Amino acid sequence: MSYHPQYLSGNEIRTLFLDFYAQRGHQILPSASLVPEDPTVLLTIAGMLPFKPVFLGQRTPEFKRATTSQKCIRTNDIENVGRTQRHHTFFEMLGNFSFGDYFKEQAITWGWEISTTVFKLPPEHLVVSVYEEDDEAYAIWRDQIGVPEKRIKRMGADDNFWNSGPTGPCGPCSEIYYDFHPERGDDNIDLEHDDTRFIEFYNLVFMQYNQDAEGNLTPLANKNIDTGMGLERMAQILQQVPNNYETDLIFPIIKKAAEIAGVDYYKVDEKNQVSLKIIGDHTRAVVHMIADEIRASNVGRGYILRRLIRRLVRHGRLIGINSEFTTQVAEVAISLAEDAYPNLRQRENAIKAELQREESRFLQTLERGEKLLEEIIAEVKQQGKTQISGEDAFTLFDTYGFPLELTQEIAEENNLTVDVDNFNVEMEKQRQRARVAHETIDLTVQGSLDKLAEDIQATEFLGYFQPTATAKVEAILVAGVSQEEAEAGTEVQIVLDKTPFYAESGGQIGDRGYLSGEAVVATIHDVKKESDFFVHFGCIERGTLRVGDTITAQIDRACRRRLQANHTATHLLQAALKKIVDDSISQAGSLVAFDRLRFDFNCSRPLTPEEIQQVEEQVNNWIAEAHSANVAILPLAEAKAKGAIAMFGEKYGEEVRVIDFPGVSMELCGGTHVSNTAEIGVFKIISESGVASGVRRIEAVSGPAMLDYLNVRDKVVKDLSDRFKVKPEELPERITTLQNELRTTQKELETLKSQLAIAKSDSLLQTVETVGDYKILVAQMEDVDPESLKTAAERLQQKLGAGAAVVLGSVPEAGKVSFVAAFSPQVNKKGLQAGKFIGAIAKICGGGGGGRPNLAQAGGRDASKLPEAIKQAQSELKSALA
Repeated sequence: MSYHPQYLSGNEIRTLFLDFYAQRGHQILPSASLVPEDPTVLLTIAGMLPFKPVFLGQRTPEFKRATTSQKCIRTNDIENVGRTQRHHTFFEMLGNFSFGDYFKEQAITWGWEISTTVFKLPPEHLVVSVYEEDDEAYAIWRDQIGVPEKRIKRMGADDNFWNSGPTGPCGPCSEIYYDFHPERGDDNIDLEHDDTRFIEFYNLVFMQYNQDAEGNLTPLANKNIDTGMGLERMAQILQQVPNNYETDLIFPIIKKAAEIAGVDYYKVDEKNQVSLKIIGDHTRAVVHMIADEIRASNVGRGYILRRLIRRLVRHGRLIGINSEFTTQVAEVAISLAEDAYPNLRQRENAIKAELQREESRFLQTLERGEKLLEEIIAEVKQQGKTQISGEDAFTLFDTYGFPLELTQEIAEENNLTVDVDNFNVEMEKQRQRARVAHETIDLTVQGSLDKLAEDIQATEFLGYFQPTATAKVEAILVAGVSQEEAEAGTEVQIVLDKTPFYAESGGQIGDRGYLSGEAVVATIHDVKKESDFFVHFGCIERGTLRVGDTITAQIDRACRRRLQANHTATHLLQAALKKIVDDSISQAGSLVAFDRLRFDFNCSRPLTPEEIQQVEEQVNNWIAEAHSANVAILPLAEAKAKGAIAMFGEKYGEEVRVIDFPGVSMELCGGTHVSNTAEIGVFKIISESGVASGVRRIEAVSGPAMLDYLNVRDKVVKDLSDRFKVKPEELPERITTLQNELRTTQKELETLKSQLAIAKSDSLLQTVETVGDYKILVAQMEDVDPESLKTAAERLQQKLGAGAAVVLGSVPEAGKVSFVAAFSPQVNKKGLQAGKFIGAIAKICGGGGGGRPNLAQAGGRDASKLPEAIKQAQSELKSALA
């Protein structure tokens, strides 16, 4: 067999890997969310993480064999991103898994087979490593696969032994490396340190032992396989580029950033290349994080998202981008990955809105802080020092909102360090001052939300039982800045000592209502919870509101009733889905609003129309049966023992609130609910759709919102009836008739377009060039659709006869480019294939494509590059056929 690595796109590599293992009995499973079920980790960091409960024996596997392409986020090596060839925050891990089925011999055999026969990597370019004590794996590689002994390296436990923790399943692993320079020989192979020559691309983990607390290893009864192949690394190898960043998975983002900055990636210095690579990497990370419903914040995974966005923005500034740009590079990232991850396009608006909001805020912070930091750095260097003081770093943080990590990063770029110990001392002093002085709080300052939680007592929530409460105004903020008072017409954020207003949480939006006092009224349109206090967003309608005022807080009861109906309906909906569709269904997200509810759940397939109807009927039956709610505060363990449903990945306190409709639904929930299901009235499912791999979404209405829904539909039906002059029940038949008429007209139009294209193509025969025994026709046709372009190319190739090579391009509509190539058998014999040829030409216009050796089509997005592509096609054909 001959081994010649061919160019494969990242999408092609992913598909080939999954198909290879699917053909060998593996179930293809969708990528899990970046928000893991495992509460011990913030983000999904490895392909095996979704299967961890299986490997630990906590869950019975649904399949004996599985294969996935898992999106992952790791930030432990964030400082190396862009500086090395292969470090990333976001990456995709291709994996095949066996749960007590096949083991070492089969995993190694398939690992070698896919590497050499599917991806066609030459065996002489491959090196493998094994755990130093794993004689079995060594023998399989040497005796069954035929790898020369000098290209099998034994390595220690740090590199080649995997464990899940101090105790539990563990085992040796074997890694496959690609050797970029086999001509250097086998005598000095150094896999640990020579990353310019070797790249590890496939790791096979053999879980064969259980480790006890004393470190003793005993063989497992069921042995498992966990493997991981880095998609970006395999793309680097097959696309023959110097690093992962220049693969088709990332480089289009880099190219877009360079275009915005007005620079050329290949011509800028190393420092600017690093910034461009960081932009490429971080853009992918933040786009996928927001798509998985992570929002920027100052805690947990939200803080990781904010930090990545801020690094992305700052490196944009370093390459000369002085305006907002993140949504532009995000669009490229979405386009690159939307086929594999449809939720990216579905969440496009949310992704871009979050990026725009965070970028806008951070640009203000940067402008204020960068200037001062430049002065501090200059002064430190002038004094011959090597460290920025903790006091200066704290001033940047406290006064300008400049994150400590960013100060450290910029200091490192200037060969300086930051005195973190003294920074922490200053932080503690500030906390002490705040406790004593109870100073006003500036919410625009980084970390001030934490200080607000320290300085103002936690808000007491009374809203489960009281729609009205007398409360004291603890703080007033205008545009995020603390004020002592606010006048009529001012948009404000208000903190009270107690409140009947529910704050947005658990998918339920905040209450609406108003605050009233002596000669003052404020409307409240939203409430959010920050730490332990409730922030009321609203507007002063009359009078002046002051800190310390005593007011009456009143929720909008009609709005609350809508929320209660919709929230309880989501609980009934989940119970119905588990009963009718699949008991393993679990919640993946939700929205409880005034006018609708939305419920996201884990399910690998769409619901059938019959299932949707059955679920809807079941919910309405429970409503009609008038089940009363039992609400209790219980210890978490007791609540779970009773069968209460908890959200995966959600962190709960020692005591939890349980909403129980006996015999129907029992969930841990802090939201507001009806006291009896009969109060809901009616429930209607509006839509069921997919939002991500393995995640479905149901949108529905219930209670008072149902009347709004019916009124809108009734108006639409009446309008259509008036327009078409038919009764409502006759609308479907009338629309079907119109659709048939439209299809007939479209067919006639396509026939005319084809005839016109043929007529136009005849005039192109005059431009044919003869090269030896071959006839070349390369041309651009105006306003010809792809199908007509194909017809014209086939006809021209037939007319020109033996030795004909025809390439046509057109712009059928704004922003789109179409190509077609038609080659005769004689041209194919010269080594030219229409599919490969036209696919490469289409890349000039930012596209791609392919097809058969004799006929192929392709497309592109950049119409301005069409003349260049046509010229390139003509040049390459002449050269190849000369």
